[in-house]
Amino acid sequence: MAIEFEPIVGRYATLTLSGRPCRIYIEEAGRGIPLLCLHTAGSDGRQYRHLMTDPAVTDHFRVIAFDLPWHGKSNPPVGFHDEEYRLTTATYTEAILTVADALELDRPALIGCSMGGRIVLHLAAHHADRFRALIGVECADHQTSWYDTTWLNRPDVHGGEICAAMVSGLVAPQSPDEYRWETLWGYMQSGPGVFKGDLYFYREDSDFRDRTPLIDTSKCPLYLLTGEYDYSCTPEDTERTAAAIPGAEAVIMKEQGHFPMSENPAKFREYVLPVLDKIRSAG
Repeated sequence: MAIEFEPIVGRYATLTLSGRPCRIYIEEAGRGIPLLCLHTAGSDGRQYRHLMTDPAVTDHFRVIAFDLPWHGKSNPPVGFHDEEYRLTTATYTEAILTVADALELDRPALIGCSMGGRIVLHLAAHHADRFRALIGVECADHQTSWYDTTWLNRPDVHGGEICAAMVSGLVAPQSPDEYRWETLWGYMQSGPGVFKGDLYFYREDSDFRDRTPLIDTSKCPLYLLTGEYDYSCTPEDTERTAAAIPGAEAVIMKEQGHFPMSENPAKFREYVLPVLDKIRSAG
């Protein structure tokens, strides 16, 4: 029987980030408007595989997902064993813009989930001219912490299992079991201290409430999509954020949790395809 390949193609590139060479994994599928995808804290670009195999998306968009350093198939920098990993607003922004420049993307659309959704607000406030549209999934300018991150990197606790356990309740009960466990498997594979280091950005270095008034949606449209079962970024958090940004569009997604693109991709496309259609129509 002939093998049937998916249309996703992955490659590696060495890019300079924070003054150091980093080997970055990038995969893509489709042709058309560039759509850059940002994974959640502690996971990687595999979360977007369903978008990348959906002809309704890839017939019109060049869908690109990359793994941040320390994540997925991207390596940590040389000497990582002598430092504590901490993602910051500055290093995250640098990584996104560096990848976009390296790929010579002309005003791409961008979609990010969770911490990827949070950085969307910073990009909207300070780099709107670089993007044609921004989609923040599970996005708000601030949330109150609901967990103790010290559990995420301890020698007496299995790192992969505790990372998956911490986020398991964020998956909506309607999500297919197959995709629930695929989503959690990504967390089980996270490197030591990586999820904790990402949450430094998400909980300590990204209170963007003072930056929300800087966002001008006439320069770059902003769409916010949040699952009704998300208690990390609650619907109320997203609605509050959208209310402070004139022109921002917010939708609360039924039967979705914190990882809609991977936990229930069929349901997610009901919400994301209309947004992508708007981006296409705007040219």
